[in-house]
Amino acid sequence: MIPATRTVGFQSGERNVFFHILTACNLSCRHCYINPEQHGIRTLDRETMAAWLALFARPGTPSNLIFLGGEPTLHPDLAFGIERARELGFSVTVDSNGYLFHDLLERTSPELLDYLSFSLDGPDAAINDPLRGQGVFEVCVANLRKAVAMGYRVSVIYTVSSRNIDHLERMVPLLDELGVRRFFIQVIGLRGKTAQDGKAGSESGWQVDPAHWLRVVPEVARAAATRGIHVTFPKVFLDPGETFECAGLAADNYFIFPNGRVYRCPLCEDYPINAYRIDGNRLLKNQGLMEDRFFPLSIPEGCVMNRLLQPDNIVYDQEGRPEHRISCCLLKQEIVP
Repeated sequence: MIPATRTVGFQSGERNVFFHILTACNLSCRHCYINPEQHGIRTLDRETMAAWLALFARPGTPSNLIFLGGEPTLHPDLAFGIERARELGFSVTVDSNGYLFHDLLERTSPELLDYLSFSLDGPDAAINDPLRGQGVFEVCVANLRKAVAMGYRVSVIYTVSSRNIDHLERMVPLLDELGVRRFFIQVIGLRGKTAQDGKAGSESGWQVDPAHWLRVVPEVARAAATRGIHVTFPKVFLDPGETFECAGLAADNYFIFPNGRVYRCPLCEDYPINAYRIDGNRLLKNQGLMEDRFFPLSIPEGCVMNRLLQPDNIVYDQEGRPEHRISCCLLKQEIVP
């Protein structure tokens, strides 16, 4: 029997802290969302990392902390950051491209790290490496196997685009063989490099049309669940009559960049409209027309930020009505085996 798909609704008081401790990376992925002009090129020093972790800690309140980059394992003090985050009460995940610099597996432990997440965008080198770089698939899979053998809880993130959606189904036997039991399917957003679509010399056509997404992604998720893999993927499109809800209003999500910008919505990260900033190790609210001023707006298209910043995601019928309402980008569905 195939487990049922359920929407993971936002919970009041839910806290997720996405902490970019640097923006440097050893790869040059064609769909990278990091925007140095907006996010800076700074690498946080050890003392600042500790201070900012304390700034977002809420003792006694369940909080998830995700270390991000660039490539977070390039930071020589990531192991220290993991240990400090656990001391502050966070559940800790590291999102890595799989290179695992500075001997991370040996310098931390499965007891400190809740999940080590590897990014793969194809079931083999022929699909993955044109997106992420020559030789990346081999390195990532080898380190994933090593992490599993050492007892780490691992997950895999697959960013779906027009370049790889038709190969998503082949990830299921690969994950099963590798011993991966958590699979995150993401939809590509028009941020960072892909936000350059339509500009001179840029690529285009990264987006997946709604019919293609709905035909492929839920079916692959069900296939993975039959093999005992817990799958999480974006809701993306609301069902008819389903109420739109914005995570910016319903939950506490913070996207922190090393230049001190703190966003509440990841769609806004290419623009200087961050709701908060860190100044002198203090979290300050920005005044003016910032991202959070838009969250309460109700429009037929669903997510107002998607309509403003990524209008190419929306298809209209002959009457000018959206064929699909876009959900909050943080609304997820899951299938638990």
